Amino acid sequence: MSNRSWFYAANGQQQGPFPEAQLRDLITRGTVRADTLVWSEGMSGWQRAGEIPGLMPAGGAPPPVAQPGGPPPMSAGGGYGGGGGYAGGPLSIDFGILEFVWRSLVLIIGCVFIIPTPWVMVWYLNWLVPCVQVPGRPNLSFTGNAMTIALWFFGAIAALIVLSVVASLIGLDWLNGLINIAQFVLYWLFLKWFVANLASNGQPLGLSFSGSIWAFLGYSILAVLAVFTIIGWAWVYTAMMRWFCRNIQGTRREVLFIGTGLEFLWRAIVAAVASIFIIPIPWVYRWIWQWLASQTVLAERGAQPPNG
Repeated sequence: MSNRSWFYAANGQQQGPFPEAQLRDLITRGTVRADTLVWSEGMSGWQRAGEIPGLMPAGGAPPPVAQPGGPPPMSAGGGYGGGGGYAGGPLSIDFGILEFVWRSLVLIIGCVFIIPTPWVMVWYLNWLVPCVQVPGRPNLSFTGNAMTIALWFFGAIAALIVLSVVASLIGLDWLNGLINIAQFVLYWLFLKWFVANLASNGQPLGLSFSGSIWAFLGYSILAVLAVFTIIGWAWVYTAMMRWFCRNIQGTRREVLFIGTGLEFLWRAIVAAVASIFIIPIPWVYRWIWQWLASQTVLAERGAQPPNG
């Protein structure tokens, strides 16, 4: 066992230094987990404990280094929403296949019956969001209230039904087009509501989504038109993802989507072929989501994703 000293991050604050023996004791007790950010002399920045060879119980001893020193500064706000310290990196997501299947079936059934939709959506997000790992922001959660979405969800449905009846009675085709646009507005409002209700360690992250409704409509229309090009939709989708990530406000680090259209296209083709056999569908969905998460990164402001 080496004599190096270690620091670890908890709730956005650095703890330590601790001798390696004490750090391993904290690991054994579960205080320091695989996703906990740690630092020791000789490391270029904070890293997850599970990414350091030999540090977690499954491995051997870490390589020794020279004299210990202080860690890179980590402010009270942490690395993702209002503070600094973590150098950034990709998001990740993982979940159990069986849990994904039965929860997704409940979500689909709830949406078919319409009335339970707001409640099953919030219930599903309360499960799915904590499956996402964000560098420097442990224990991600969703705090949205089902009643909030229910009010405008059912209000919007009632308004759309009335407009649809009026359009049928007086034969105004342009009113039907307006109804379709209204549906996209609802999707845009949902994005804003979702981002605003993300939290870490039970504390709101204070995020917001600043993308305009006109840009969202433009991308949505372009996505529909791109379907006729057979493969062009993949580039439109990745461009829309980059637009969405760029417009997440309230972070010190910039949120970037770095995936390209070609990368997404071949994965979508593999997923489509595998889905023909029905049984692989849950594994395919998880594979796609894990790729999407890995292509969403926290980076220094001003960094540019590759074009694709």
